[in-house]
Amino acid sequence: MTTKLDALINSLEGIETITDSTQVAKLSQDYHSFSPVLVPKLEGKVGDIVVRPANEAEVLKVAAACAKHRVPVTVRGAGTGNYGQCVPLHGGVILDMTRMQEILWVKPGVARVEAGVKLAAIDKKTREIGWEIRMAPSTYRTATIGGFIAGGSGGIGSIQYGLLGDRGNILALRVVTVEDEPRAIELRGDDVQKVNHAWGINGIITEVEMPLAPAYPWAEVIVTFDELMAAAKFGQALGNADGMIKKLISVFASSIPQYFHALQEYIPEGTHPVFLIISEPSLEFLPGLVQQYGGQITYKKPAEEAGKGIHLGEFCWNHTTLLARSVDTAITYLQSMFPRDSSLQLVEQMYHHFGDEVMMHLEFFRVNGAVVPGALQLVRYTTEERLNEIIRYHEEQGVSIANPHTYIIEDGGRKFIDPEQLKFKEIVDPYRLMNPGKSKVFQFQIQN
Repeated sequence: MTTKLDALINSLEGIETITDSTQVAKLSQDYHSFSPVLVPKLEGKVGDIVVRPANEAEVLKVAAACAKHRVPVTVRGAGTGNYGQCVPLHGGVILDMTRMQEILWVKPGVARVEAGVKLAAIDKKTREIGWEIRMAPSTYRTATIGGFIAGGSGGIGSIQYGLLGDRGNILALRVVTVEDEPRAIELRGDDVQKVNHAWGINGIITEVEMPLAPAYPWAEVIVTFDELMAAAKFGQALGNADGMIKKLISVFASSIPQYFHALQEYIPEGTHPVFLIISEPSLEFLPGLVQQYGGQITYKKPAEEAGKGIHLGEFCWNHTTLLARSVDTAITYLQSMFPRDSSLQLVEQMYHHFGDEVMMHLEFFRVNGAVVPGALQLVRYTTEERLNEIIRYHEEQGVSIANPHTYIIEDGGRKFIDPEQLKFKEIVDPYRLMNPGKSKVFQFQIQN
């Protein structure tokens, strides 16, 4: 490999490269440390070199060099994923896309950007003409749009617009192949699914064209309840209120707010809070709904103060796990989807069955036109065997688990890889150099 790397480095003159072992190791990691199962499995897995292209022409040059010398390449955004998506299993090149930060153009309802642009930067630009991105992870200040598409699925805004994989939520992707003579391919419409949420195994995303949403004035609200199920039923009712425009509905069991130090004064001890981001015109209808379910509004931040101080979006989705782990590193998490026809009943069953061992954290989002609760439960980890028992119990009761404790695509939430993605990979990555080892289907063999 050393000879190959020397030859590869020599062929990349003029492109930023990093060979310092400390920096390379740092840029070989993501937040898989959330999982005590993944940590030992990925320990010591680092790249050999980091390359930071400044434009698509440099990406093409890197892709050609990797294909020529048969060096694996793992694409990286900001590294905010949680499953080891950008941890290289076979060394090689870490392709850091964060220098590609150009916002190419913005029009009403749509934006075209390079893959390394941060989500917050897109929002800042598009809001100048009254629009914003439809959805973002809780890491939107640091996450890149390319990384979000390759490794994410939804987040803040999914209550209104569904998930990234839903038809219409990605308009186009420009992808560079890893062939002897790499190409830049434009995928539009349904063809974007050939690359969406594929963990970078089948092409290097260089540009993204995304639909936008109207930028409402967003207020932030905390509502507290004496009973978890009252909070959950309130969240479901608000989610079902189609006339009320919302961006976030997060429900937390009373054991979770102890990790929200900045917000504890607004959450009476023993209560179950619901965090909301809701359009200011819809606020008028909120008190009646809160009263209907026996809640109390304890915090309200008007839209004019958005961007100042606390932002509820950074306490939800997997930021909840991050905050809990900053206090107790023995905490890990699950990702659960409850069936539409019995979702709240199963939420209640799981809450009572596991108690504080599995702390209930719900995020409401839209799936196939219906609002359903998903869960990012906090788990007090003891052993891998017990964690698997918890997962198995959920699945036996009909709760689907997207397992965040594996780096294999098929073993996580996907269960299988889309056949169209497999066909596309055969075309764009004939030497199987892209993020090898992350799929059961494609195995990487080092070639001399």
